[in-house]
Amino acid sequence: MAQLDTLDIIVLVLLCIGTIAYFTKGTYWAVANDPYGNSLAHQNGGLKSTKSRNILEKMEETGKNAVIFYGSQTGTAEDYASRLAKEGASRFGLKTMVADLEDYDYDNLDSFPSDKVVFFVLATYGEGEPTDNAVDFYEFINGEDVSFAGGTSMEEKPLSNLKYVGFGLGNNTYEHYNLMIRNVAKALVKMGATQIGEAGEGDDGAGTMEEDFLAWKEPMWQALAESMGLEEREAVYEPAFEITQRDDMDPEEDLVYLGEPNKNHLEGNQRGPYNANNPYIAPIAESKEIFTTQSRNCLHMEIDVSGSNISYTTGDHIAVWPTNPGKEVDRFIKAIGLESKRHSVISVKGKDPTAKVPFPSPSTYDAVIRYHMEICAPISRQFVSQLAPFAPNEDIKAEMTKLGADKDYFHQNVADWKLNIAQLLEQQSKGEPWTKIPFSLFIEGLHKIQPRYYSISSSSLVQKNKISITAVVESVEKPGAPHIVKGVTTNYLLALKQKQHGEPNPDPHGLNYALNGPRNKYDGIHVPVHVRHSNFKLPSDPSKPIIMVGPGSGVAPFRGFVQERAAQAAAGENVGKTMLFFGCRRREEDFLYASEWEEYKKDLGDNFDLRVAFSREGPNKVYVQHKMKEAAAEINKLLDQKAYFYVCGDAANMAREVNTILGQIIAEQRGLPESKGEEIVKAMRSSNQYQEDVWS
Repeated sequence: MAQLDTLDIIVLVLLCIGTIAYFTKGTYWAVANDPYGNSLAHQNGGLKSTKSRNILEKMEETGKNAVIFYGSQTGTAEDYASRLAKEGASRFGLKTMVADLEDYDYDNLDSFPSDKVVFFVLATYGEGEPTDNAVDFYEFINGEDVSFAGGTSMEEKPLSNLKYVGFGLGNNTYEHYNLMIRNVAKALVKMGATQIGEAGEGDDGAGTMEEDFLAWKEPMWQALAESMGLEEREAVYEPAFEITQRDDMDPEEDLVYLGEPNKNHLEGNQRGPYNANNPYIAPIAESKEIFTTQSRNCLHMEIDVSGSNISYTTGDHIAVWPTNPGKEVDRFIKAIGLESKRHSVISVKGKDPTAKVPFPSPSTYDAVIRYHMEICAPISRQFVSQLAPFAPNEDIKAEMTKLGADKDYFHQNVADWKLNIAQLLEQQSKGEPWTKIPFSLFIEGLHKIQPRYYSISSSSLVQKNKISITAVVESVEKPGAPHIVKGVTTNYLLALKQKQHGEPNPDPHGLNYALNGPRNKYDGIHVPVHVRHSNFKLPSDPSKPIIMVGPGSGVAPFRGFVQERAAQAAAGENVGKTMLFFGCRRREEDFLYASEWEEYKKDLGDNFDLRVAFSREGPNKVYVQHKMKEAAAEINKLLDQKAYFYVCGDAANMAREVNTILGQIIAEQRGLPESKGEEIVKAMRSSNQYQEDVWS
């Protein structure tokens, strides 16, 4: 064999590198930074950088003495973590950083120095489950045989040096209220950690989350200051982000993000996996109105995911990525005096190496506000306080300060009217622009706009490449209120439906959505989506009976359940009793999928039992709870046969009442005390025989 000379080797190496680069599409080089301070790994829709997963190393490198870990599903816990970090730094001189739980390892927590502190801000998702980004941490900390890198045994209390602060986000309509923070706190204390202050618990079910957080953090800060020898100082706003106007760049340049979520989308190169950082721009195959009244809208949509490798199973959720309505974008831009600069290119960079810019950069003010900021959400009282120093004049400053300080006054004048940020600013200044507010403060103080999750209303067995959505379009008008509250995402979907049906100016309620997406890339009728898997599932054995309770759009997943069972029956499988309690106002107005139920009954026969409550057709209001009582004997009979019980819809009222009534039915039918019926329902929940897919 001939010897290879040096030139041959160099050529072969270059060919090898070129081949790898071609087939990996640059994946191995995606961790480099772009010229504007953003990690391309962050922009690349899920690609992870090779940064260290050692939190102690990270804190040492950046000179931090406090880390705030968050477990967040919708962004609220992440927002609270950021607010705590900012406040700890400005009021007490803490050197803080915010950290996503899934970005770090936990086996070195036993080496945590006693002069540093860890915060855990943890949301509980569904029935006592960790959020997606907290699963690994939760399983580690609650493991039967936790093993730390330092080799300390459980008997030696491995976390005896660890000081921690805890706050949980939960919903009291679920049985396992705030289970995450409770179980994590229990595990940490068992291993010797020291809890500073009381672990706080916010309640989304009671609508008091924000006030619970504000009430908890003041005594917490005092306890932490005492524990760590901190001195409070006058808090002065210091921007977390540096914003540079890029006069050298045109907004149409290829490097400028105009609402694209990551680099792949910017380059027009969609690729999976599709997730909460990387949506799939899916065609809407079909859309239609399924209410027959002119005063309300309910949409049925078929989202085409063929060719995307997106898969779902019956009972999963689809996430729709909304865009803010143009009407509110214009209001916001005008309120803060950015009309002349709305399309100016800006680069945004964290002033601290641990500060995470929540959107790609460079971008424009308009794109950031339209696609990345939750500008239509209710405002927090704390944020109002932060804005007060930047008021146009002293009178407005005094009023904003009062709103931020007085809980009752704030609720009477802001929260009860459901004002968004621009509406409040507009109202307070009577149209005078708030030009003194640093744009960084909005990046820090407003949530990143979050995908909205909808129960999938189709069966993956029947239509694996088309995902159905059933969504009531939100429009809440309060008498005397200056504004009607419009659902951001449902009205966006309504506008897409109007466009698909050829309406010349699709513009529900004058909201004016940018339906073609950034740079008009959403050709045709498209919507950004991804799928989130759920534990809300049919029994694996189709012969098991099921009982479903789903009034209004809560019937969505049950359309998928019944569709699947009808297909199984048509294929000759043994399908058990399928009982559905549905509620609506009137038979001729909002009886969702009325004709479809008749079709499914042809396949299921007597095994399909539909009970409908029409709440406004008679002299008295009739709800699904009443229909359940009428069918008490049949429900009990099916439960004796180990029927699975499902509830979908409003958590605060309907779901809670259904839970109570089921316990009463069991007790009455079996001649037991009511408390025993409650115990049986609780046991059904624990064994997954009772499942909920509910919302506040």
